[in-house]
Amino acid sequence: MRPAREEDLPSAERASAVLFFEADQSSRRVGEPEIRPRSETASKQWIERMRFYLEADPAGCWVAVDAGGVGAGGIDGDGVDGGGVVGFAMSQNRGRVWYLATYGVLTRCQGQGIGRRLMDAALAHADGRPGLFSSSVHPGATRRYRKAGFLLYPQMRMVGTVDRSALPAISGLREGRPEDLEWMDRLDEEIRGAGHGPDHAYMLDRLRLVVSEDLLRPGYAYVDDEENRAVLLAAAEPRTAQNLLWEALAASRGDTLVNCITTANHWAVDVGLAARLDIGQEGYLALRGMAEPAPYLASGHFL
Repeated sequence: MRPAREEDLPSAERASAVLFFEADQSSRRVGEPEIRPRSETASKQWIERMRFYLEADPAGCWVAVDAGGVGAGGIDGDGVDGGGVVGFAMSQNRGRVWYLATYGVLTRCQGQGIGRRLMDAALAHADGRPGLFSSSVHPGATRRYRKAGFLLYPQMRMVGTVDRSALPAISGLREGRPEDLEWMDRLDEEIRGAGHGPDHAYMLDRLRLVVSEDLLRPGYAYVDDEENRAVLLAAAEPRTAQNLLWEALAASRGDTLVNCITTANHWAVDVGLAARLDIGQEGYLALRGMAEPAPYLASGHFL
């Protein structure tokens, strides 16, 4: 195990793609679309995002590398280069808050203490900060998170095609601009204890940003037009949050997804049900030393 380097990223991406494909397959519900392997475009985006983490806060990024063993020098049974990355923990400090962006260990390497050591390194980087991340339902992982002092808040997700006849007329929103990032960070501090800092600039370059015109009722949402969904939403009060989510749903085409919904954010459930989306459960929002953020829909990548 060692700090991650840029040259590790292609191998780490392959390990991540295999691991999360397996996890998505095992958790797929009857009636849901078939799970597909990560696309070439998504793989490039993953590597780009990890490169950003390495540039922003390299001390929070760790990998476990197979220096030899089964498959060394070739492709092993997981489809991952032998001698490459078999585990990773990418975490970041942002002001007074720490978050875990992604974490995992290949199935064949689990049960050997690798995950524990990676998590210990990431938590040491947190240096006692409050923290959060989005967790799967994997029993071994959730046990490790709870022992590390995290509370596990069950998350819901809503999927389906929006009923266009249910869309309300929304006003008071506009497209976001770089000058909005300052007040957005202040809103983040009120809701989750710290701003997103450089994460906002990264997302603004790649996603559509919608914000509230009324700074007495501030709120924002990032919308991924390719993924066809909102990926991060924060607001000072539920009505603004609902308007922002309706705007994201109005922009969707075909199937969409609203996820990371905790019980403190039932305003999002109400919007999803009104839009005729189906509700289900997915993993946990793991929190340590902080209250459940609301009105707030976390990003799986930038929390």
